[in-house]
Amino acid sequence: MTFLSATLDRVKPSPTIAVTTKAAELKAAGRDVIGLGAGEPDFDTPQNIKDAGIAAINSGKTKYTAVDGIPELKQAICAKFKRDNDLTYTPAQVTVGTGGKQVLYNAFMATLNQGDEVIIPAPYWVSYPDMVLLAGGEPVAVAASLETNFKITAAQLEAAITPKTKWFLFNSPSNPTGAGYSWEELKALTDVLMRHPHVWVMTDDMYEHLAYDDFKFCTPAQVEPGLYDRTLTVNGVSKAYAMTGWRIGYAAGPEALIKAMRKVQSQSTSNPCSVSQYAAVEALNGTQDFLAPNNEMFVRRRDLVVDMLNAAEGIVCPKPEGAFYVYPSIAGCIGKTSSAGTLIDNDETFATALLEETGVAVVFGAAFGLSPNFRVSYATSDDALKEACTRIQNFCKGLS
Repeated sequence: MTFLSATLDRVKPSPTIAVTTKAAELKAAGRDVIGLGAGEPDFDTPQNIKDAGIAAINSGKTKYTAVDGIPELKQAICAKFKRDNDLTYTPAQVTVGTGGKQVLYNAFMATLNQGDEVIIPAPYWVSYPDMVLLAGGEPVAVAASLETNFKITAAQLEAAITPKTKWFLFNSPSNPTGAGYSWEELKALTDVLMRHPHVWVMTDDMYEHLAYDDFKFCTPAQVEPGLYDRTLTVNGVSKAYAMTGWRIGYAAGPEALIKAMRKVQSQSTSNPCSVSQYAAVEALNGTQDFLAPNNEMFVRRRDLVVDMLNAAEGIVCPKPEGAFYVYPSIAGCIGKTSSAGTLIDNDETFATALLEETGVAVVFGAAFGLSPNFRVSYATSDDALKEACTRIQNFCKGLS
């Protein structure tokens, strides 16, 4: 009889964390490494938000709070949903967790029974399928393609729904592709969901404010009000507000679901960090003036990376609508051998050889459910991106 839970055999460690850790180890050993794996902005949390956290510490707001969020933060979240998404929620319909990941996990733990299916468009964030598996459910990947700019179609969604489907998990703009669904594209999906009342919608809107050019963000319950009573709208302060380490995610949805998620959290982590919650109040209620200039910087970086990667032999890199990732195809590199003698037979060997031979750390596409690709996070300096892309170009030029 083994000591560890058999449930752990169903899941694997996060590949993005593994790549970031490997890059840090090589850098510590003296290697010249450029890490393009981490999904977090490289700039600091805005000063007004930091000041709110400091003020919370100085005023003694360092005790336990309500299990799933202080009243002030829940009110701020309700105001945010009304202001940005025209969605009306009460504080009883809101939950706050230790990052968006916990909120998603709580929802799965509160709702999934053995054999329940969760439809997940691929490419997907690496944690989605494993969270479903840990909760006893079955992830059902629906593969998008380069030809559809990594967005699934209504016909694909319709075909994936079965009597066992409990959730449709939706993410736009997407990690890892940056693809964003327009109102019309999302309406086609919600029309399908309206025909299947047993399917609930879990939407991960973490990159909402990282939307570029003419792309306008929208969320399912906003596009189709008929889904309001079976939608959990998840968001957080990590990405747009550069607060990844503060660990605050939140969601709003039907009160019975929120109550069940609160029960899960009460017997696991209990409340999120009190100081982080007060900082998040300021993030949501305070000035949003920094969002536009930050987005301008991300657009510049996106265009730099897309142009340079498309100039690399064997790589095709579409231009995404949001987030801070690109997801280039390396179909033209498969079957070739690197200058150091490594056969590139899949995207994992490509990423491994790229790191070992050039010091550029990326995450291979199989981790996100669609190959042959790799993910680049362009949330780093222009100079680092130029150097990294130059190394990628030279690596591809050396393939034969």
